[in-house]
Amino acid sequence: MNYSKYYPIDVLNGEGTRCVLFVSGCIHNCRGCYNQSTLSLDAGNLFTEQLADQIIKDLNDTRIKKQGLTLSGGDPLHPANVGEVLKLVKRVKAECLNKDIWLWSGYQLAELSAQQQAIIGLVDVFIDGKFEQDLADKNLKWRGSSNQIVHRFE
Repeated sequence: MNYSKYYPIDVLNGEGTRCVLFVSGCIHNCRGCYNQSTLSLDAGNLFTEQLADQIIKDLNDTRIKKQGLTLSGGDPLHPANVGEVLKLVKRVKAECLNKDIWLWSGYQLAELSAQQQAIIGLVDVFIDGKFEQDLADKNLKWRGSSNQIVHRFE
């Protein structure tokens, strides 16, 4: 799996102060996508065990209380990404106390494969659905278009 960007401190992509990982690879090709640089699976850098360790360390850093991890992209549920994303969310749940996980995906909850569902079973907030430029609304919270749904599993 490749990733486009990692932010150890972010306040825009979910509630509270968060660590945010933008993975590479998306098949949805949404018209008006704001993150086109992440569409190719080869974009960015290789996701390594060292970066996974750094994310865990950053989430557990007591100097800045972080609420959790955000996974976006690209698409964290792209079939080529699900193995690494599943490993990462399992580590966060096992090694980080009281940290939530938010995940954005162009896939809808009802269409997920078994492996994608395994990831969703570990996240706290899932925002699903492709970005639809004709339904875009800047007043929506945590989503870009009105067809997208914020699922809270907390």
